[in-house]
Amino acid sequence: MKINCIYIVLFAFFLTGNSIAQQDPSYIFYRYNMNFVNPAYAGAEELTEFGANVRSQWSGVSGAPETQSFMASTFVGKKVGLGVSVVNDKTFIETQTSVAIDFSYKVQWDNYTNIYFGLKTSGNSYNANTDGLMTFGIQSDPSLMNIDGGLTPNIGAGVYLQNRKLTLSFSIPKILKPKRLEQDGGSARLGRNKLHMYLMSAYDIEINEKLMFKPSAMLRYIENAPLSIDFTTALKFNEIFELGAAYRLNEGVAGFILFELAESLSVGYAYESSSGSSLANINNGTHEIFLKFRL
Repeated sequence: MKINCIYIVLFAFFLTGNSIAQQDPSYIFYRYNMNFVNPAYAGAEELTEFGANVRSQWSGVSGAPETQSFMASTFVGKKVGLGVSVVNDKTFIETQTSVAIDFSYKVQWDNYTNIYFGLKTSGNSYNANTDGLMTFGIQSDPSLMNIDGGLTPNIGAGVYLQNRKLTLSFSIPKILKPKRLEQDGGSARLGRNKLHMYLMSAYDIEINEKLMFKPSAMLRYIENAPLSIDFTTALKFNEIFELGAAYRLNEGVAGFILFELAESLSVGYAYESSSGSSLANINNGTHEIFLKFRL
């Protein structure tokens, strides 16, 4: 039975401020779909790629966050990468859809290391059902009437370093701060989008010919919010599948499996359990499905 929406909205605004602080979705499979946060990743694999990610957070909770993400990228010539991504995100009374175009430029550092510099241009459609606040007795500022549900432009940038074992990534996918709903104590008011910065590192360690150890970490800096850090470890078996686990600091733990069904197709599933949240005991966890096709 799904939990009544009135409780969910109250939890969202008064108990789990993280849903407001972190305004953009996070992913368990962050290492494999970097296009969504870093434009420099476009074309970095020097292949044409198509990918999708579906994330259902707090399953069983009515109105809980749902995210559908799609991407495509390719390498043009010897130095230029191009990409496009679409992210549709629904969180309680907020709905937004972002369409972005990525450009990357490759600089060869040495025989084994490449550095990619990227630019992202995007348009974001944002809408908040402010009538829902009145329904559940949550105070709202009159300025909420000024939220424009139209398309707002944005820009972003990133850098991506890659060699045979080490990967480093830093990006700010949205530099501008359009208007949106914001929590202020026990009230909702008109605010600005928070600046998100992403720092990711990964290192592949070959144990033997059939086994590889793949540790990685993702740090998310969100303006006026605590740091969010993912620590992830995975074992890759014989180039066929990966088993992994992740810990999101003070938020939850996750496990995932990723299959290489062919040289051109990857399919993954992840399950995340919340911790340290008022919602931890009243949901069925978070589910994430990942798909990538390469040409």
